[in-house]
Amino acid sequence: MSTDATTTGPAVQAPQRLSPAELRELFLFTDLRDDQLDWVHQHGDVVAFPEGTEVFEEGEASECFYVLLSGTIAMHRMIGGDPVEVLRTDQRGAYFGAVQFFLESELQPTYPSSVVAISDTTTLTLPVREFADVFRKWFPMATHLLQGLMLGFSRGNELIGQRERLLALGKLSAGLTHELNNPASAASRAAEALGDRIAGMRHKLAMLAEGKLDRDKLRRLTVSQEEFVLKARSAPRLSALQASDLEDELADWLDEQGVSGGWELAPIFVAGGLGVADLEGVCAEAQGEALEGALRWVAYTVETENLLREITDSTARISALVNAAKQYSQMDRAPHQWIDVHDGLDATLVMLSAKIGPNIQVVKDYDRSLPTIPAYAAELNQVWTNVIDNAVGAMSDGEGSSGTLTVRTALDGENVLVEIGDTGVGIPPEIKKRIFEPFFSTKPVGQGTGLGLDVSWRVVVSRHHGDLRVVSEPGDTRFQVRLPLQERPS
Repeated sequence: MSTDATTTGPAVQAPQRLSPAELRELFLFTDLRDDQLDWVHQHGDVVAFPEGTEVFEEGEASECFYVLLSGTIAMHRMIGGDPVEVLRTDQRGAYFGAVQFFLESELQPTYPSSVVAISDTTTLTLPVREFADVFRKWFPMATHLLQGLMLGFSRGNELIGQRERLLALGKLSAGLTHELNNPASAASRAAEALGDRIAGMRHKLAMLAEGKLDRDKLRRLTVSQEEFVLKARSAPRLSALQASDLEDELADWLDEQGVSGGWELAPIFVAGGLGVADLEGVCAEAQGEALEGALRWVAYTVETENLLREITDSTARISALVNAAKQYSQMDRAPHQWIDVHDGLDATLVMLSAKIGPNIQVVKDYDRSLPTIPAYAAELNQVWTNVIDNAVGAMSDGEGSSGTLTVRTALDGENVLVEIGDTGVGIPPEIKKRIFEPFFSTKPVGQGTGLGLDVSWRVVVSRHHGDLRVVSEPGDTRFQVRLPLQERPS
């Protein structure tokens, strides 16, 4: 290899060069003038890399521009501390390395990725500094245009991407805050009420101890109290009509026993799973003036257990929401991993529950036998967010949203199918052709960037080598995402 070109890695170098005629067969050099082609012939070395050789490593100084002549190479980038394959090709003439050599040298000082020879590979290798100098002389106007285009595109994409992420984060943060506030408020109210009930229970117990109940009756009443606690823990959930009927029956019985305020005690006993038969045992141990105190003591006990159960349920809900947020964001997880698509779908539905609202019925038609698939989980969660958000929007009439949101999974040949459907107004044919175009939006100005479905398409198709399409008619719109079961070469 000549001193004009520098390569990295333990390459096995072949001291040869391509002739001008052979160079002209490569699409990059087909239209060069003879003198330009002769420069490439004089400065371009053919370098061989055995299978498994690292051609260059991400972060190294970018010294060479490579053109693939034979073999297969794989390109990797470090993401979150893990190497992620972003490209694999065996196309003759494909180029890599310092591909933006025409920019000012300080704008691309290092290789942005690593490249490994998957099979025995040969490349045409050009020294980047010399190539950049002569390229600017050959094509001065093109160089200026390319520099402006690359820099403008890069900065524009960065700003738009930041805005898209901030918009999504704002929506999810608002929804998560709302969802966390409900169980947190419930737990706070229950804890406050619990303090009052415990104080009341102590007061009633003191009154019972000062009353005419003998020690044996008080002991049996305490045993009954423990049985009522166990019953309250497993009390069945009742419909409003069932609860109302039982409360009426119990209130009438309490009135017959001469207990004042029976209408207040009846809902507490019913919520704790207690009926007339349970309370008749209390009557056997406490009669007369002691009966009402005993019943209210039992009521405080049952209500205390119900409040404890409410606190437990609320804190469990908070924990589930936090876990869903971690699953959605893929916090502390590798970007590329084998995943169960249902985990991301469930986490996204939880995160968007406030957006979905109470009037949209969510139907999960999952095939739980599906295998795990290789994917970028956090990016797929963004796809589910965009599609579900659009589906909810399609079922909105301006005053609210109502309808059915269906999330279905199934095996479709060599792919996992995720289908998200809604019962909204549908997508007109003239709009359907454009929905995956960047910046195209049917939402009012200021309510959408027009990038949600474009981002989704690029994540599914470009990143995962899958397929994203839509089937729509009024009342039945379905976005279908197909993801391969196995890794596919880029």
